[in-house]
Amino acid sequence: MTRNILSEDLADAIVTTARTATGDSLRSVTYFTRANFEQLYLREDLEQDADLNDFVGHEWQGYKQTKNAYQESELGEYRFTVRAFENGYLLRATTERQGVLITTDGLSMGSYEEIAEAIERLLREESGKE
Repeated sequence: MTRNILSEDLADAIVTTARTATGDSLRSVTYFTRANFEQLYLREDLEQDADLNDFVGHEWQGYKQTKNAYQESELGEYRFTVRAFENGYLLRATTERQGVLITTDGLSMGSYEEIAEAIERLLREESGKE
């Protein structure tokens, strides 16, 4: 598969990190920037033709709104988002320029923390290369 918006190495590292941390619970992995996105992984038993445009756009906007809304919070700096849905969970790990959405069947909060930290580290390392 040809990658358009990220390097093959980064794409492979993101998917490997997500697969290692989630095992068979992993549903999908999508990399995104403000202007574009690319689905890196989709489990075979899931709908293969879902329209991600609005979904990704909402998550990018949601990241910016959340970061701005809570920047003075006593809770500390915003780190990542986990959303619960009827058929699974979504993890959004984002930096200022790029992010990753990972959907799963369900994991412990500690697992989501570990995945988010690993993904954010990969994104920061990639940003440092630019």
